[in-house]
Parts: sequence; structure tokens; C-alpha cells
Amino acid sequence: MTLDRSQSPPFQAITEVRLPAMQSAMLANGLPIHWIGVPQQPVMRIECIFNAGVWYENGQPGAAFFAMKMLAEGTTQRSSAQISEYIDRYGAFLELNSGPDRASLVIYCLTRHLPSVLPLLKELLTESTFPQKELDDLRNITLQNLRVNAEKNAYVAGVLFRQNLFGKEHPYGRSQQPELVEQITRQTVVDYFDKAIRNRPFQILLAGQVGELEIGLIDKYLGALTILEPVVNNGISFSAALPESVILAEKTESLQSSIRIGRRLFTRHHPDFFPMLLTNEVLGGYFGSRLMRNIREEKGFTYGISSNMVSFRNDGYFLIGTDVKKEFTQQTLDEIRKEIHILQTQPVPADELETVRNFMAGEFVGSLNTPFEIADRYKTILLDGLPADFLTIYVANLRAVSSEAIQQMAKTYLSDELLSEVVVGVKE
Repeated sequence: MTLDRSQSPPFQAITEVRLPAMQSAMLANGLPIHWIGVPQQPVMRIECIFNAGVWYENGQPGAAFFAMKMLAEGTTQRSSAQISEYIDRYGAFLELNSGPDRASLVIYCLTRHLPSVLPLLKELLTESTFPQKELDDLRNITLQNLRVNAEKNAYVAGVLFRQNLFGKEHPYGRSQQPELVEQITRQTVVDYFDKAIRNRPFQILLAGQVGELEIGLIDKYLGALTILEPVVNNGISFSAALPESVILAEKTESLQSSIRIGRRLFTRHHPDFFPMLLTNEVLGGYFGSRLMRNIREEKGFTYGISSNMVSFRNDGYFLIGTDVKKEFTQQTLDEIRKEIHILQTQPVPADELETVRNFMAGEFVGSLNTPFEIADRYKTILLDGLPADFLTIYVANLRAVSSEAIQQMAKTYLSDELLSEVVVGVKE
């Protein structure tokens, strides 16, 4: 059969999503455990998730980052090298993460090695010793990374943008600063570990080849932990910042300028979340977006420009970001505002809206290929307290957004007086 390449192949629009059910239970000590069982491959991921991010540092900037990164640097039973050797022996992989709202310890392993991996997991959560030498090494590495990043316009622009929106002391506006890193002591890290991690409540999320045997093993080790009261924010009020409308960090020697434009927005709970999600996508959320077509394809000012909606547990923001040659800085700013104005005054054509809907639906389904990816989606529901059907009706919510709704979102949330602008480089 001869293939007619002048005709697009047939396709069917995605209208619904069916996901493997997430199961939940309680361990003997009351810790919640959730799992996505997909038995086809003999691997699994164990994730222990704590309320131990920047939000809970309570006057100890940097403590969450160093406490989590140091968990595998030594315990009462093993040195850092011995921990690494033990993990490698079983072909496992360890991740230690710390973010604005939470921190997590993640282990990937073959399911048959779970009985050997769990004792180490328990050890890391209860017996970490935070050796001084390893802390000094991590602090030096962190300081070196900060010195390198301080020379990057894009990094500086991101820091200034978040600080401007939320305030320097707000957990979502705070960033690592050399003087604060230098002040971190072993006692600060140990105190945070005791307050936020050791014997504190956490949620367990499993994905992969998980059954009754594996749940029983986890209950044997983690269900036997003594659990104390959870850490809470100490009552510091994070009031809304009053952002400046324009910030210019001039670097005349730079060949490029980093541009960030945006505003404080809302969480996934907000009724305008899905309409604004479509608005963002049309404007700059994918490679065929209006900002990309205008500023990259037509004008050639940049290799890439994008817009994003960032959602935390307690807040969120909208961001447009790009790096351009310094001589095109003002022109790029003008074109960004022009595209926003068009979005506010002209309805999105039906064919463009359908393309965006199909792209977003396909992208969503494409992010659900593995049990680990499915678990990541469910994690958002668990940790942010979203409705149980948030994922299953995700595509339907996207398809329900009209052209009129997008125009209204642009008028309501993207008015020029509501947007803050940060430029690092030269504004010509």
C-alpha cells in the first residue's frame, strides 16, 4: 500500500483517562501508606514524604536542605562509604530531596531486595549522625555552586523574581545565600533532624511490584517506629509582599539579558486553575505557543521563551521567562505585552484552542507511562489535599475551557499593572 504523505494520519482525541487505583492503609503505628501496584516489572519505589521543607525551618534558613542531604553521610552503624557500598550491592538508588513544602527520602530497588533495603531505610531515618567533615564538604560544595550561579543571569533573575513576589523571608521567596550557608552548624542540622524528621509523621508512597508481602515487610520496619507529634510552622506570619513593578539588575558586560515577567497567583484548588492553565498554554506553555511563534520563530530574538504556572501547597505564581541578546531586551518586553493584549482582546480561534487542548491531553496521558509517573500524579492529590477525582477528570476539565474563558482569564490575571518585571543584564 502506498502511503499518501500529503494527508495527515487519522487520530482520536483523548476525552478520558483511566488510571490504576491507588490503595491506602495504615501501618501499626498509624503512618499512612499508599501504593500503586503494577506487577509487570520486578521493581519498586519507596518514598517517605515529610512536612520538612523550607516552610518548616522556623528561623533556621538552610536547615532543611542540609538535614536531608546529610542523611546518607553516616549513621551510628555505617560510614558514608559503607552506606554507598551497601546501596550499590543491591543495585538500588537513593534520592534525598528538599523543597519549599516538603522533604523526601526515595529508594528505587528490585522488589526481591526489599528485605535488605528496608533496614538501611529505617537506619537513615533514625540514626543519621551528620559527621562534621561531611557537613564541611557539603557546605563548601554548596558555596562553590552559589558562586558559579551568581554569575548566571538566568539564576539571578529567578532569585530576584521570587524574592520580589513573596519577600526574601517567605519560604517561597527565600533562596540560598552564601552568608547563611556559612552560618550553618552541625547542631543546627541535628536540631532540625530531631524536630522535623526523626520519629516525626510521614507518608509512604509505593509504586511498582507491590503486594501484601511488601506491605507486611514495610510495616515490620517502618510500622515499628515511635511517632511523635508533627512539626508545625512556628506562627511566623508570611504576609503578602508588595512587589515592585520593575527591577533592573544591570550587568553591562553581559551579552544577554534574562527576562522574568509574572505575578503571584493561586493553588490547584482555585476555581480558575484549569481556565488559567489553558491560558498559560496558549500564551507560552508549549513549543507552538504564541510567544514562541512571535519571539523565536518570527523575530529571532531568542532560542526559547516559555510561560509557566507554578503551584505550591499554599500559594503559586505565573511566570514568563526568556534569555535574549541585550540589544533585543526592550523589544522582547514589548512583544510579550503585545501578545498578552491580543489574548485579552481577541478570542482564541477554535482550531488553535482545539490544538492546545489535544496537546495538553496528550502530554498528560504521556506522563502516565510508568507506575512511578502515576504515583507522582497521585502524590499531588495526597499532599495538596485535592479531590480524589482530580486526575480522572483532568482532561474533561481541560476540554471544558472555552475561548471566552481564556480571554477573561487574560483580562483578570494578566493586566499590565498586575505583572512584575525583572531584567538581569541590559535594558536597551
